[in-house]
Amino acid sequence: MQLVSKVFSELSTHELFAIMRTRVDVFVVEQQCPYPELDNVDCMANTIHLYWLDAEQLAAYARCYEKNEQYSAIGRVLVEKSQRGKGLAALLVKEAIQCCFTHWPNKDIYIGAQTYLLAFYQLQGFQCTGEPYLEDGIAHQDMILRNRSI
Repeated sequence: MQLVSKVFSELSTHELFAIMRTRVDVFVVEQQCPYPELDNVDCMANTIHLYWLDAEQLAAYARCYEKNEQYSAIGRVLVEKSQRGKGLAALLVKEAIQCCFTHWPNKDIYIGAQTYLLAFYQLQGFQCTGEPYLEDGIAHQDMILRNRSI
């Protein structure tokens, strides 16, 4: 598998379908959380979609984008159920961090992490900020990775 990095306009219809189907499968069906999974961040000109395809099936995915003047962001991080336990999540987040620092070198990175993943993201260098909150019925925590070069 090779990591693919594309903006929305570069995605083929097959790639887009695989991304959207897997995101809905994980975030809506598996997590039993009916919410509008697809949003305008997906098609913003500077959103970067990172993913691995395995035999034309999405294995892992994250999107990177410029959140505001202070932060870039990583979101919609997932590893497809059959691919879990292979270390893809850590590799994906490492690549997403590098993507953000490359494209937005003067910004820290923001994530809204599900709280059961706090230890995982702390291992990647993220630190909690603010108080935990519920988003679509799931406990979340804002986290920041400081860009040491600024």
